[in-house]
Parts: sequence; structure tokens; C-alpha cells
Amino acid sequence: MTISCNNDGEKVSDNDTSTAAEPAVTVLTQEEINDGWQAMFDGKTTAGWHKYGGAPVGSAWKVEDGVLHLDANQKENWQIKDGGDIVSDKEYENFHLKLEWKIDTCGNSGIIFNIHEDTAKYQFPWMTGPEMQVLDNKCHPDAKIIKHRAGDLYDLITSALETVKPALEWNLAEIKSQNGTLEFYLNGVKVVTTTMWDEGWKKMIAGSKFKAWPDFGTYKKGHIALQDHGNHVWFKNIRIKEL
Repeated sequence: MTISCNNDGEKVSDNDTSTAAEPAVTVLTQEEINDGWQAMFDGKTTAGWHKYGGAPVGSAWKVEDGVLHLDANQKENWQIKDGGDIVSDKEYENFHLKLEWKIDTCGNSGIIFNIHEDTAKYQFPWMTGPEMQVLDNKCHPDAKIIKHRAGDLYDLITSALETVKPALEWNLAEIKSQNGTLEFYLNGVKVVTTTMWDEGWKKMIAGSKFKAWPDFGTYKKGHIALQDHGNHVWFKNIRIKEL
């Protein structure tokens, strides 16, 4: 049972049986543990994560009532002061990732995977890792661009259906990557499916903005990142199952 806070500080139940005293901390059931699921966020600390490039997670990434919140109140260029993209300490190859996110009004963020962390060659995670877009489709300018909307495989494949909820509402996102087969789910609906690393994948990248980075989308194993795109974004119940 979990709860979260809305922008007015009210505690909002994720189900009818939660109590106001319970934080929205990821708790895996014994059945989930037996099935191989692991929590990537303990709901209390940023353990298991670091800033892209190796530094500790910055102070703009705050843990609040079991929710990981990027506080965007202090800008620094197009990102946030003491923010930046954060990546998992561990690398993953075949996996099923589940998490919940909500984005600020007109906000932008992303979930990036298969990242090769080498800042001497790649300044940002998106130079190597594909991204599931996190966006307010109603008013962010990127929403006008096909393949840049919430749930899209960013700049590569647009969602089959639009299932995203309005800004400041929770969405359940899933990324399933297994032996080259990639699937995205948003709020329980499969919105993207494709095959990575084949000729079609290479051709798709060659026709995208990522053609400028020759190693983009080539790594079969890597870190997972939560993106700082300069806006308030919240994540919770982050869990993963290695396949």
C-alpha cells in the first residue's frame, strides 16, 4: 500500500486501503521477490544511483515521502543546479523495468537505458542510450513532433496509442528488453515494439537526430538513467527483473 503527495501537500492514496501514515515506499511482495523482481529505489535514499559520470547524486534529487523528485527550482543552463541525469550503479542487459512517473505542467524528462558511461567520449547518457520519453503532451513544444511524445522511443518510433495521463498525474511505464526485442508499455498498454541492432534499427537511427553519435543504440548492456531536462519530475516504485 502506498501514498503520495500532490502539489498542495495533500496525501493522495494510490488505493483505497492506504493510510495517511504510510510513505510511498517500494515494497516487493514475497511472490515478486521469488519471481526475480528487485527494487531499484528504496523510497528513503538514492542508494544504487549516481550522477552520470560518477559523482554522487546531487541535492536537487530529493526523496520525499517515498518519491524521488527532481526539484527544478534552481536552473543551471538547461538543466538543474545540483541535478543532472542520474544513472543506476548497476548495468543491465536483458530486463523488465517498471516504474511510475509524473511530470510538471509543460515538463520534459526521460528514461534512458543501455547507457555506456564514458564521459570522456559521451557528455550525456542520450549519446549512447535509447530513451522512453516522459512528457506533458498537452503543452510541451516537443509534443508537436511525432516521435517526441510521452511513451515514444524518442526520435525513433511514435507510440501506437496515446495512453499518457495529464501533467501531475502518475503514469506506469515499463521497458522490456530481451535478446534484441524491445517493448514499451505505458499505463498497461503496449505502445512501442521493435527489434534492436538489426539492419532496420541501424537504418532508423541513420534517419534520426542520433546519426550524429555513431555509438548510439549499439550497446547491448548498460546503465539506466532518469533524465534531468530542467523540469520538475517525480518517480516512484522503481523495480526491475533481469531476464
